[in-house]
Amino acid sequence: MIFLLGTIFLLGVQVYEGSCLTVQYNGDNVFKITPETSEHAQYLQTLANEWLLDLWRPQTVEQIHEGSDIHVQIPFAYMEQMKQKLLQHSIPYEVLINDVQKLIDSNTVSAPKIQKASLENYDYTKYHPMDEIYNWMDLMKEKHSEIVSQHYIGCTYELRPMYYLKIGWPSDKQKKIFFIDCGFHAREWISVAFCQWFVNEIVSHYKTDAILANVLKQVDFYVLPVMNIDGYVYTWTTNRLWRKNRSPHENGTCYGVDLNRNFDSQWCSIGASRDCNSNTFCGPEAASEPETKALSGLIEKTKSDILCYLTIHSYGQMILLPYGYKKDPSPNHDEMMLVAKNAVAKMKEKHNNEYEYESSAVILYYDSGSSGDWTVELGIQLSYTLELRDNGTYGFVLPPDQIKPTCEETTTAVMSMVEYINEEYLENSGVTTTSFWLNVFLSFTVCIYYGIAK
Repeated sequence: MIFLLGTIFLLGVQVYEGSCLTVQYNGDNVFKITPETSEHAQYLQTLANEWLLDLWRPQTVEQIHEGSDIHVQIPFAYMEQMKQKLLQHSIPYEVLINDVQKLIDSNTVSAPKIQKASLENYDYTKYHPMDEIYNWMDLMKEKHSEIVSQHYIGCTYELRPMYYLKIGWPSDKQKKIFFIDCGFHAREWISVAFCQWFVNEIVSHYKTDAILANVLKQVDFYVLPVMNIDGYVYTWTTNRLWRKNRSPHENGTCYGVDLNRNFDSQWCSIGASRDCNSNTFCGPEAASEPETKALSGLIEKTKSDILCYLTIHSYGQMILLPYGYKKDPSPNHDEMMLVAKNAVAKMKEKHNNEYEYESSAVILYYDSGSSGDWTVELGIQLSYTLELRDNGTYGFVLPPDQIKPTCEETTTAVMSMVEYINEEYLENSGVTTTSFWLNVFLSFTVCIYYGIAK
């Protein structure tokens, strides 16, 4: 009996089949629709509101504009009506995903083989549930204790602990910080996969990479692998396409706040919703959510030391600069554009994949209350939002075989930023060495001169 219960428990923990999820999307399509006129855009806004459609791109109905493609999930029940309406109004469309549930089912994992957890057998080309990520963090700090430590910053609404990994050589001097967070939006699994990939890259190469070795003496990497832990868990157990956190609102009639609309930067002024049913619900007030408070508390405490802040999202293949709530450039816009231009070039070199770069409000859409805008307003010099693969072929359900190339090209982009910081903001070890030998040479010359003079 005990053996049977143990077996059931193991299966309950380890099976993550898409078909076991409570919310199913059988037969749903994702359309790319192009409103060619203002009338088209207005009509699509009306349909999206009436049918409560899930917009994948842009995020709000108000952002549907003439000439800009929209990606929208169409429930199977509305499929034929939608096609007829688009044809009647001569609105061009194409099908990006012809069965959302089949795609989810093909990309979720079955019960893994029972084996002792270790970093040696950890697979960075697969998506991992939260219990495995917690365990991975423990293993990282234990195996690489000379440069990796784990730090608690708070709890989620559902009381799950939030940790970040601090990576860098111990120092008696105050060090600078390179901050990366992932998993703001629960369904953006590739974001979470990247944070794990990047940590592994650092611990695997810091002994052989001269630039990284120098950086780690003066800079600590702070990596928060999953910001929205409750939402992320929910995408594994209940609804793969859930976006927000899991806090209840209006007496439990609706759930979740968009954490990237919850920061105290022009909060809920544009590109966000006060409707708790919306995917861009900004919350009852700025920084209302425990996850937002935990992250903002850490950043506020360390802001004077943070050289660069990166928040990793998907999808769209873009490097976004502040601001989201206005098209005016931020104070450090020119330098940020220079760094982003180089990062995009490195990404293209890696896998010939095109990324755009510019202010969020200029090339994507308006939004407010984002962490990227909030951090630059705190005075952090370099602040970026990275939207990873792809451009809509798979959208939020990016297959596991895309993890490796996505993380490889993103790593090249981030490392180009690290190299820039090493050159422009840090004491360069090469310069230090040159100065040392120059001083030796000058001292030797002086000694020879006085020796001859005597």
